[in-house]
Amino acid sequence: MPEPSRKRRLLVLGICCLSLFIVGLDATIVNVALPSIGRDLHSSVSGLQWTIDAYTLVLASLLMFSGSTADRIGRRKTFQAGLALFTLGSLLCSLAPALGWLVAFRMLQAVGGSMLNPVAMAIITNTFTEPAERAKAIGVWGGVFGLSMALGPVAGGALVDSIGWRGIFWVNIPVGIAAIVLTALFVPESRADRYRRPDPVGQVLVIVMLASLTYAIIEGPSSGWGSAKILTFFGVAVAALAAFLVYEPRRADPLIDPRFFRSAPFSGATATAVSAFAALGGFLFLNTLYLQDVRGFSPLTAGLYLFPMAVTLAVCAVLSGRIVASRGPRIPLVTAGIALIIAGALLTRLTDVTSAGFLVLSYMVFGVGSGLVNAPITNAAVSGMPRQQAGVAAAVASTSRQVGTSLGVAVMGSVLADNLRGPMRTGFVHASQPGWWIVAACGAIIGVLGIVTTGPWARRTAARTAALLEPAGEQPPVASETSPAAG
Repeated sequence: MPEPSRKRRLLVLGICCLSLFIVGLDATIVNVALPSIGRDLHSSVSGLQWTIDAYTLVLASLLMFSGSTADRIGRRKTFQAGLALFTLGSLLCSLAPALGWLVAFRMLQAVGGSMLNPVAMAIITNTFTEPAERAKAIGVWGGVFGLSMALGPVAGGALVDSIGWRGIFWVNIPVGIAAIVLTALFVPESRADRYRRPDPVGQVLVIVMLASLTYAIIEGPSSGWGSAKILTFFGVAVAALAAFLVYEPRRADPLIDPRFFRSAPFSGATATAVSAFAALGGFLFLNTLYLQDVRGFSPLTAGLYLFPMAVTLAVCAVLSGRIVASRGPRIPLVTAGIALIIAGALLTRLTDVTSAGFLVLSYMVFGVGSGLVNAPITNAAVSGMPRQQAGVAAAVASTSRQVGTSLGVAVMGSVLADNLRGPMRTGFVHASQPGWWIVAACGAIIGVLGIVTTGPWARRTAARTAALLEPAGEQPPVASETSPAAG
């Protein structure tokens, strides 16, 4: 196939960025609408948790499956199918008559979402074959994600105020349809020379493990942590994890190669991603309830309060990528950990009359921590890996982000529900304090991992792992590839 022209390559990049924009927008825009959804559909705190976690759980469970499917049957075909499902899911979400239907349609939306970002990244990598040009393309990709995160709270607030919460899903429909048409016209089809065989058993075990664990955490406050139902779901999650750990090493093409975790940087990247996005998911969930249900702000005003955090996050994500490229991942990781510790500690001092200045300062400090941590995650996941394994390693990092978001919403929402006495307006401040300390604890974990997994010992474990994974005669390991995008 002849090399596409520069104009055609940039057009492909723009089309792929459309998918990232609507998925990134969805990450923050739905949070702003949660109080309105709760009032309209008469939902409890756990119901609002499921509105977020039903999406992130399905997304986390299917990211790697969707990536391998695209390699096998065609990336353009899979990308178009993902766009169609995401768009259809958005339409159905906007029509949901009850909370159960909304959660089900969010799951359909997530099936489509799992086919978008990892597949779009594979299309970009296949289109931009020259390393310097590819790096610039990935930089644009990361910038679009930051833009969508920044616009989400404000756009969501404006839509909820003017149209209602259903409007937050309508915005995806014209963008999705346009992306489907443009993909058919301009994106070339591509497949991997060697693709991973499907692993249905591993896939089912991952879904069972994540779904059971999340269900037990979310429903624990209402059902009782010691109840037979909750203990059973915790047991199922542990059993699924044990079966996964026994089964996967026996496969030639496992869903996740356990040998990856012999690399300290890779294991650290996975734990960092879970910790960072647990903090982000919990932060957005708790603050949305605080700003609207406790302070009584309109959705638009609440979005404007969160806007400085999102902008700071986007700016620091770009800055972090440059620091990682020039100085390595330790500085941004440790700084991110310190910033999240400070932000968590500041947020424990919230009251029902906290000043706007204190809120914005706390949110911006949180944005610094969340922004700095993203590029080192991807860099640490792929650095030292053979090129044929770099995509899989990056997919594991992306999956870890979604798992972290799910756990953050589940844990911090359940902590809130467990401690809430009386109505949200009067009981939130006291009930949310343990959640903010969890944010600080996540920061401490990130800071410690940033020190432990970036030294000489960690680099030696990465080199040994790469040698173990690399078949004879294959291309050398990836020295350092960074991407600020959160797939």
